[in-house]
Amino acid sequence: MPDFNTIDDLDVNGKTVLVRADLNVPVKDGQVTDTTRIDRLAPTLTELASKGARVAILSHFGRPKGGPDTKNSLRQVLPALSKAVGMEVAFAEDCVGPAAKAAVDALAPGGMVLLENTRFHAEEEKNDPAFARAMAELGDLYVNDAFSAAHRAHASTEGVAHHLPAAAGRLMQAELEALGKALEKPERPVCAVVGGAKISTKLDLLGNLVKKVDMLVLGGGMANTFLYAKGTDVGASLCEKDMADQARAIMETAAAANCEVLLPLDFMVAREFKAGAACRDVAADAIGADEMALDVGPKTVEFLTLKIQGAKTVVWNGPLGAFEIAPFDAGTNAVAGVVARRTKDGGLLSVAGGGDTVAALGQAGVEDAFTYVSAAGGAFLEWLEGKTLPGVAALAKK
Repeated sequence: MPDFNTIDDLDVNGKTVLVRADLNVPVKDGQVTDTTRIDRLAPTLTELASKGARVAILSHFGRPKGGPDTKNSLRQVLPALSKAVGMEVAFAEDCVGPAAKAAVDALAPGGMVLLENTRFHAEEEKNDPAFARAMAELGDLYVNDAFSAAHRAHASTEGVAHHLPAAAGRLMQAELEALGKALEKPERPVCAVVGGAKISTKLDLLGNLVKKVDMLVLGGGMANTFLYAKGTDVGASLCEKDMADQARAIMETAAAANCEVLLPLDFMVAREFKAGAACRDVAADAIGADEMALDVGPKTVEFLTLKIQGAKTVVWNGPLGAFEIAPFDAGTNAVAGVVARRTKDGGLLSVAGGGDTVAALGQAGVEDAFTYVSAAGGAFLEWLEGKTLPGVAALAKK
């Protein structure tokens, strides 16, 4: 991970700061239904404003096709954003050109303006140099606080950084510091917990992790594929049988790197996947032909608890079972609870992220107890895969 500038390295007083945010939040009937991303962004915006900066906020929203449309206008986000920062945020009808310039010029020091959706211009996703330059002309400094968009080399996430002094916002900084501590220079032993349905979507991630961690815990549907690759009959369970060779190759790479692969010892199985379905606990090699493994069983929870007790760092991506339906959330809840308690006791650094992970930890009631939970989906996964994130690379100290 590159050495990067933060807000502490910038003198923002009296300057116009372009802040790349991620305001791609869920909206229904013109109302924001989940303000998590806005709430996490607010400290960066209010800090810059309190230091006398004029703050111009850039973001994408939705997937507009060929120009502006009201459904994808950031104007819908304005009330929630104003509430989060505790002041009236102005709005500009464009993110470049005369309308944007007029709105930015009208700001007093300490004021904020939200610029319209960057994706209303096709040049944004093409990272068009002229477009990035036109955007950069609106400000004196650039702050990127959108880690969740950092895996995209777009004009507002990467291109602008080449034209202005650039730094990470507080959310981006927290994310990069947490991720750096988890995998770049971790306290060992490091345990990675990887769940989810398929290994086909996580091959790069697993291939990178087994070279970096001491223990790899596998759960969810992907654990069935690994068991099948070892010759275990997994009955009617979700299993990618055509991925058995890749699963064996990952286990060989892990063995060569002294990474212990931990597979479930037992499962909660059922004949159908529905709430309240009759289920039973069976050993991993005793699943009936018409049964599905839907969660890890109590012996696995006990086994993983012992392993996590000995870890200093945990990186978590994906649930251990079909957590959406009780009682198949029990394994994820129990193991997440162990990680949460050890983190609270100060013996563990725990970092989690990616799609279902945030939902599963929220459902387990432990999201706030982990050291850091990333809301950054794709960017978090690409970081776990060991890939360079263009939006982060652009912030490297020159």
